[in-house]
Amino acid sequence: MQCVVTGGNVKVLGKAIHSLSRIGDELYVEPQEDGLALRSVNSSRSAYACFLFAPLFFSRYSIPTGLNFRCKMAIKSVQSVFKSLPTLEKTVEKCHIGLNEQKDRLTFTLHCKHGLLKTHNLSYQDSESLEAVFDKNSCANVFKAQPRVLVDTVVHFPSSLEEVTVTVSDERMWVRNHVEDEAERSKAMLTELCLAADEFDHFAVKAHYSITFCLKEFRGLLLFAESTGLPVSMYFDEPGSPVVLSVTDSVLEGNFVLATLSDDRDLQKSNKGGDADQSHPPDDFMNDDMDAYLIAMDTSAAPGPSTADLPPPSLATSRKPPAPNYRTRTHSEEEEDDDDPERPPDKKFRSLFFGSVLPPSSQMNTQPLPTQEVLASDSEDEAEAE
Repeated sequence: MQCVVTGGNVKVLGKAIHSLSRIGDELYVEPQEDGLALRSVNSSRSAYACFLFAPLFFSRYSIPTGLNFRCKMAIKSVQSVFKSLPTLEKTVEKCHIGLNEQKDRLTFTLHCKHGLLKTHNLSYQDSESLEAVFDKNSCANVFKAQPRVLVDTVVHFPSSLEEVTVTVSDERMWVRNHVEDEAERSKAMLTELCLAADEFDHFAVKAHYSITFCLKEFRGLLLFAESTGLPVSMYFDEPGSPVVLSVTDSVLEGNFVLATLSDDRDLQKSNKGGDADQSHPPDDFMNDDMDAYLIAMDTSAAPGPSTADLPPPSLATSRKPPAPNYRTRTHSEEEEDDDDPERPPDKKFRSLFFGSVLPPSSQMNTQPLPTQEVLASDSEDEAEAE
């Protein structure tokens, strides 16, 4: 594998890695025929980000035929390569990314002025393919704005703020800080900004929804968009469905997929207007419609067909009641929760990830299976054993 980045694209690559560091602690690297994919996900599986750099982004991009390489590494080690972005822009002429399979090292070589070379040999681990399955074009509400408009909006919120709430109407968008309890609302400082439709490059609203998502990851994308000058597109549906933030250029594409809060029913009804009378299913994680945005994961322990050739797993054909939840809780934990009435309820951010599958060495069939099917079969075996 040979990837060479030259000129100002070195800074763009560094900015992308710094933005991904706002998402998770690990960087997933996957060279593909259509470009180099850099991905990250947070520990709670509620935020996912991916940058895909097309071959034209590089001055040289070559991958051996049949290369099936995927790895993950600590994102802080990659950040150290692009530590000072202003200095890189002034001193670095090109960056060479190569793979040393014998030593299990991914090499970043910076060719600086005056013939100076800086080489970083970073260790990595083989990993599964990390990819989010979502269809942003099917979302009801679509917006597009210049990065400066959004940066000037979020700058009014403190850096310690965790979540913001976005509410839309036919001609307005409101952004305000999210306060969970009504008791805290009288003590907290409430900030709300209103953006008119003419401040956006594109403003299309089909449903008056109100969503709440994490601000830290949103700022991570704005960090990249502001430095590159690329407009930011936002796609979202009802609360509980993910919001997709995207930047696109002829040589790169970045997508941030963030979970939204789904337990604020009163706010949802007040903004849906006539739809408020419709009945809603109970807010149960296993009842969520995950088909449109679950994360498909497969392993790379043995060479096989690429993920592009495999259809994404569908839960519609594999649901087996009863199915265990991601995070199983014991009876003692439930009793402790009941005995502690002052404990605040858990936030109901719907996880974007549904887990990974067993490695091929432990299965007769090397095709990846949906996690829920695997978990359901395990629970059935335990029931038979009892």
